[in-house]
Amino acid sequence: MKYVLDMHTHTIASGHAYSTILEMAAAAKEKGLELLGITEHAPSMPGTCHEYYFQNLKSLDRNGYALPLLFGVELNILDTDGSVDMTQELLSTMDIAVASLHPPCIPFMDKADTTRTILNIMENPRIHIIGHLDDGRYPVDYDEIAKAAKETKTLLEVNNSSLAPGSFRPNARENYKLMLAACEKHQVPIILDSDAHVDTNVGNCCYSGPLILESGFPEELIVNSSVEKFKQALK
Repeated sequence: MKYVLDMHTHTIASGHAYSTILEMAAAAKEKGLELLGITEHAPSMPGTCHEYYFQNLKSLDRNGYALPLLFGVELNILDTDGSVDMTQELLSTMDIAVASLHPPCIPFMDKADTTRTILNIMENPRIHIIGHLDDGRYPVDYDEIAKAAKETKTLLEVNNSSLAPGSFRPNARENYKLMLAACEKHQVPIILDSDAHVDTNVGNCCYSGPLILESGFPEELIVNSSVEKFKQALK
């Protein structure tokens, strides 16, 4: 299966990434992608860009690079109520929004609290993707998550970076197998993302791709195969 898009990547603006917009776009074009999402870490992540950066994304030409780009944000989930570190007004101007659990921004929780947190996040109409829902330190009920994702039209991500050797997210592989089984059971679309922090990793699915094949997950539920399919899957 050919993957033509990657919606979760970072540039130097995120503080702990290493490539520019131009470098990321060029790498995506070279790898045959047709659409790239650049989603900088939101302001609560230590070292990332200021709110002003996101306010000024309107100045960027989405079609002025090597391929079409979507500019957005990887939000930090802040509490079990589903609060994030961006106002709804500003969030409404983002092309794409990923929401993720990050240890610097929210403490580890038990399964009940983490599941409730993700269910509340998915109710936000401005959030398109739940990022790296794989961290064993934030256990969730994948069956409940999959059912809610289908109802709210929220994409669940399989994150290549989480599966890489040396990843700090424990049990990612085992957790993704559970998530994929729940998504197949409830016919919930997923998205494969690189979470690239450098241009050489754009579009990389060297770990997530084989896991998908091993799990026998149906291709028709993977939105990366077509830009139109991806756009139809969005809220």
